[in-house]
Amino acid sequence: MSLSATIHHRLPGFTLDAAFSAGPGVTALFGRSGAGKTTLVNAVAGLLRPDQARIDAGGAVLTDTARGIFLPPHQRRIGYVFQDARLFPHLSVSGNLEYGARFAPRAARPSRARYSEIVDMLGIGSLLDRRPGALSGGERQRVALGRAILSAPHLLLLDEPLAALDEARKAEILPYLERLRDLGLPILYVSHSASEIARLAGHVVMLDGGRVIAAGAAGDVLSDPATATALGQETGALLAGEIAAQDPDGLTRLSTPAGSVWVARPDLPVGAKLRLRILARDVMLATAAPEGISALNILAGKIERIDPAPDGSVLVRLRLGDDAAILSRITERSRRALDLEPGMPVHALLKSVSIAEIAPG
Repeated sequence: MSLSATIHHRLPGFTLDAAFSAGPGVTALFGRSGAGKTTLVNAVAGLLRPDQARIDAGGAVLTDTARGIFLPPHQRRIGYVFQDARLFPHLSVSGNLEYGARFAPRAARPSRARYSEIVDMLGIGSLLDRRPGALSGGERQRVALGRAILSAPHLLLLDEPLAALDEARKAEILPYLERLRDLGLPILYVSHSASEIARLAGHVVMLDGGRVIAAGAAGDVLSDPATATALGQETGALLAGEIAAQDPDGLTRLSTPAGSVWVARPDLPVGAKLRLRILARDVMLATAAPEGISALNILAGKIERIDPAPDGSVLVRLRLGDDAAILSRITERSRRALDLEPGMPVHALLKSVSIAEIAPG
């Protein structure tokens, strides 16, 4: 199913004027607080009646103000998971899940096998008899996800589902979100965390001041210097890789379009596909191949462009072969000292590399 939306809506001191489309998988609505993300998803969900809008989901018109069409939320076949879970405190976990299932159309109501499949996928089988007050934040969010899925939605909206969780609870729930993504259900995922987006999303729509400032494949948007202001210190790039070897000294060699990259050994077999995240602040540049240093990951490339950053630094985009690019954030003084210009060959020294996700399939 695909979603297309064009929305114009005025609020006191703020105007949302955005158009975007989303296909299968996870489409991230990304931007800083106040960018308009929640206003946009509320319009898609039918919780907000926009001044002017047309919203089409899989050929079904949900909103068309020009024609006077506005389906109420319960007729939109959309599951919505909020930051704070919003479970019914007087119902058990199983009661909350069954409440979601009752909203599914009769022909689409989940079977007991489907119910058990979702419970197992989210790891909440041992929680079914508990009340929400006895659950951790991560457990409540998993139950909220299950309730939304069991309503048999055509589209799932996740509005910063990890924002209220500490780092330990975020790490706990992220693998479940990856499993959810791999079900193939179209998902709009709202976040202001670039690391979450890098891990989960295939497509990114970036908002700023109520307007779409960039849209496209996650790797392209996150590594575009034009988005640096919105990303701040999280500006970086995504690099596809595959585990080529598990070295006996505890490191793993990855094959990437830019060359070999070594990372701390993940618990994955040779041949597993990964997506790596490399922050611009963790990339140093050298005009000649360095010798006698401890850095393991040194990649040869060519400067594609140099853009000034708001903090007085510059962002250097490097082309690494035909199919890869990364960003380096350096000072303007360093740029002048190295006399860097577009088209120059350079070497990128990667101070840190993180695994953003295990690629599906």
